[in-house]
Amino acid sequence: MNFSDLNFSNDMLKGLEAIGFSEPTDVQAKTIPLIREGIDVIGHSKTGTGKTAAFGLPAIEKVDVQNKNVQVLVLCPTRELAMQVCEEIRKFSRFVRGLRTAAVYGGQSIERQISALEKGVQIVIGTPGRVIDHLNRKTLDLQDVKMVILDEADEMLDMGFRDDMESILRKTPRTRQTLLFSATMSPDILRLTKRYQKSPEHIQIAAKEKTVNEITQLCYPVPKNRKNDVLYLILKEWEDSLVIIFCNTKKQVDDLTDSLKEMGVRAEGIHGDMKQAERSYVLTAFKTGKIKILVATDVAARGIDVDGIDVVVNYDIPQDLEFYVHRIGRTGRAGKTGYSYTFAEGRDDMRKIHDIERFTKAKIKKVDMPDEEQLAFATIERTEEEIREILRVGARKEFSDMVEKFKGEGYYLEEIASAMAQKIVLPQMGKKKSRKSGASKTTTLVFNIGSGMDINAGHIVAAIARNGGLPGEVVGKISVAENETKAEIPTLFAADVLPKLQNLRIRGKRVTVTAAE
Repeated sequence: MNFSDLNFSNDMLKGLEAIGFSEPTDVQAKTIPLIREGIDVIGHSKTGTGKTAAFGLPAIEKVDVQNKNVQVLVLCPTRELAMQVCEEIRKFSRFVRGLRTAAVYGGQSIERQISALEKGVQIVIGTPGRVIDHLNRKTLDLQDVKMVILDEADEMLDMGFRDDMESILRKTPRTRQTLLFSATMSPDILRLTKRYQKSPEHIQIAAKEKTVNEITQLCYPVPKNRKNDVLYLILKEWEDSLVIIFCNTKKQVDDLTDSLKEMGVRAEGIHGDMKQAERSYVLTAFKTGKIKILVATDVAARGIDVDGIDVVVNYDIPQDLEFYVHRIGRTGRAGKTGYSYTFAEGRDDMRKIHDIERFTKAKIKKVDMPDEEQLAFATIERTEEEIREILRVGARKEFSDMVEKFKGEGYYLEEIASAMAQKIVLPQMGKKKSRKSGASKTTTLVFNIGSGMDINAGHIVAAIARNGGLPGEVVGKISVAENETKAEIPTLFAADVLPKLQNLRIRGKRVTVTAAE
């Protein structure tokens, strides 16, 4: 069954296609037709089975976009889940004109939420406590609500939200449709359903065993701006191996494929917007080994059946936990040990990693991000390949004119090229890393001046940038004492920078700079 078989509107189908959804999961296939009929539903299924789409898609259909009042209310136990559900519903309804959603939760300015609600919102996703706050302030009106969804109801009860949940339900019209989704079905939940649902249909989805034991699963906690550096190192390690890199969107596939080609990596992308002839060519090239690296969306990858895939990289964590299993299951076949790498951008992504571990009953090993020196050399190598690719196709004339201008000023070609490479590479090296990714190697520079001579951190950064040729963003911690100042810079650059800082003057004072022992 495809989503098109469920007779969604073209706008809805476009939204689903854009995020790679084509086939409904079991819970979606069984609950969506019931919800559409106006029947109250109890959805009993584990995390990662697609519950958000199960209630989110019919909720969107329920909305009258001409009416700017709240018509659907989703209650979630945590702000992280509320934000996630809101984002998912926005993706589903991307092409539905006139539909507005808002997430309301603690930890965010309530004034900002009030402003959003005043503009007119049809779907509100919130935590019980913050929804109560808005009801008490009369900034949230539920009189037009047609549907209430209790998402992860077991967690809300465990967290002590029962009274808030019941208070909110009593403020909604009795004619509403009430949906309850939960991973477990406790006596407390059953009592809640008897009181607030009308003859609900109970849909239970049995948990499926997931076998991923033959695959070594690794996770890199990595900031978004360092994904390509880490990916480059992985691809260097697995040179000449078959690799599939999964992205969640077609645009990300195109962007990443272009970036890899600029690095000199021979890769091709595949997604649903490509013509059938193009897809067939790319698949054949991958199956026959003409290309070793394939960047794909989940839907497009379904036509791939290759036993020799060594590595799967989850550049983006998949929307559905089932997709994770499908992705990594493409390696580790025919008795071979496979490897999967998953990039996790932040706390929400790490939460998804824990969900995947529970879902698959397998451990995903957390790997420290490569240290700053490794990433720096990866950046240099990537830049070399990118420049080599530009040289192959020919540089643009305006940049050739720039080079001629510098030559006219007496600079040698080697100096000009080195300066241009430095301008490109050093800012990339200096991007700050997350603390979780591990400490970089640093050298402490000691200046024999301090606050007693009206020196502050800004003077030190300026001196290092101006005289040492190091971008200011690369400079780390600076400690200013009365007669001394210490500044950290990456050890990788210390040998080059330190000689340039000799005979330095700051604010007219001669300064001595040494490296701390």
